[in-house]
Amino acid sequence: MAINLPQLNAASSAEALQLLDGLYEHSPWIAEKALAQRPFKSLAHLKYAMVQVLNAAGREPQLALIRAHPELAGKAMVSKTLTAESTHEQGKAGLTDCTPAEFAKIQKLNADYNARFGFPFILAVRGARGTGLSKQRIIDTFERRLRNPLEFEHAECLRNIHRIAEIRLNDKFGFEPELGHRVWDWHETLARHTDPGYAELGQLTVTYLTDAHRACAADIKQQMLACGFDEAHIDAVGNVVGTYRASDDAKPITGRAKAPILLTGSHFDTVRNGGKYDGRLGIFVPMACVQELKRAGRRLPYAIEVVGFAEEEGQRYKATFLGSGALTGHFNPDWLDQQDADGVTMRAAMQHAGLPATLEAIQTLQRDPERYLGFVEVHIEQGPVLNAMDLPLGVVTSINGSARYRGEFTGVASHAGTTPMNRRRDAATAAAELALYAEARASADEDSVATVGMFDVPQGSINVVPGRCQFSLDIRAPNNAQRNAVVADIKNQALRIAERRRVMLHLEETMIASAAPSDAALRGHWESAVQALGLPPYQLPSGAGHDAMKLHEIMPQAMLFVRGENSGISHNPLESTTSDDMQLAVEAFSVLIETLAAEY
Repeated sequence: MAINLPQLNAASSAEALQLLDGLYEHSPWIAEKALAQRPFKSLAHLKYAMVQVLNAAGREPQLALIRAHPELAGKAMVSKTLTAESTHEQGKAGLTDCTPAEFAKIQKLNADYNARFGFPFILAVRGARGTGLSKQRIIDTFERRLRNPLEFEHAECLRNIHRIAEIRLNDKFGFEPELGHRVWDWHETLARHTDPGYAELGQLTVTYLTDAHRACAADIKQQMLACGFDEAHIDAVGNVVGTYRASDDAKPITGRAKAPILLTGSHFDTVRNGGKYDGRLGIFVPMACVQELKRAGRRLPYAIEVVGFAEEEGQRYKATFLGSGALTGHFNPDWLDQQDADGVTMRAAMQHAGLPATLEAIQTLQRDPERYLGFVEVHIEQGPVLNAMDLPLGVVTSINGSARYRGEFTGVASHAGTTPMNRRRDAATAAAELALYAEARASADEDSVATVGMFDVPQGSINVVPGRCQFSLDIRAPNNAQRNAVVADIKNQALRIAERRRVMLHLEETMIASAAPSDAALRGHWESAVQALGLPPYQLPSGAGHDAMKLHEIMPQAMLFVRGENSGISHNPLESTTSDDMQLAVEAFSVLIETLAAEY
């Protein structure tokens, strides 16, 4: 029989501990210490309380917990001495029905993993949706994680243990994250569309106005209508726009004839061989909220406009933020004549897609900011912070300002054997020194980052002192002043290195983007929404660019981040999040729109 929070909160200590029995393998002390934080506001609150207990326990108790878990398809399974919970989980993943070859493979992986790390491999085999991973997926994950460093694997095991406990807790409470499952399934369905050449490899790639891209747009439009949007259409640049109208008695903004609008959404294009959730999560979360409003027969005192932006990644054409830029009035007419790798102009691609391909039509997409309450965006974090802290949600303080450069040091190519060290004019060591300085300088600032992502010695040879070295610089910080200070110091250091090493320096700025601080009021609403779910409103900057930074140019904006699995990796097939975290994102969005409704 399922238990409930009032029952747990009212129970005696012994009774409450018995209700939570079996969450953490042979380790009731975690639940026992967490129960001291009663009363719990939500399941999310209880889950995080247990996370805090384990995080504070220290290394030895953590190792003991890891070692308390059985090997996958190991001796305990064969001897039938697994706990009931582990038996159920391994059975759901098919591990109790391995072929001899699969069993031998997993046994070898278990032995290798234990020899390398000194503890068993832990994986939440019921997976991100709770329905069970395939045996091949388990084996692939096993092999991949064998290559990780020790400390990383220690933390990864703990994260998987928390996921196991989360699913077990859901089972005890009879809870299914139905909204999260719905959003999860929408992602899976949309991911069936991928560009030619990638589908055959099982990879997800959707670039601007390809057949796959247009199929995605058509699917999103149809799904919006199925959810109960009053209208949905594909606009002049390929954005999918869905509108859920305001209540009939909604009051217009002062001096305006129409009810206000809350704008939200994100992009549905991808990088090459990317993940399923980057951008798309920010389309589907508000869609689920609209579906629930429609189901309840409710309207808000403002309209909700959800936009699936057609382009954000800049993969097919050099026109990043094309979709959101059209709404802010910043569509560059020169983009229409750009050619892709096959020589197809953007204008021709638009015409092939049935879009008007005229500047006049695109200019009509520009939004009047006075009609909007602002822009809010839900996005997978694309980083490791929330994952490392075992937090499902985070509130974005600012989208970092960035600057990019292409640089080149030029020295003298000379014989590696005959040129004394004190007479060399080595371009590669100059660039290497600058890269190390950039790393140190950014590390000295909170939340600044600097990356040398490209490093090339043209026509280099093993026995030649490098005469040229080309490199890139990417510098980001939460505000423009902090970014500018890092840029200035790195530039000055580059000049000093060039002078000391007797090489020439060329440094060209290729991109600069202003920081986009979150609107204080909208950010406050996100924080309140997260707190209402029983979670701490953790704040963090966004190092990646998002459509929100374009909308920031004309209206207030604020973002909510959702934790990613696999250390938050993104732009990668391993990009993932759980249906439980998606559920929390939908719930937070629902709280936010209700708060705005009460305010307006």
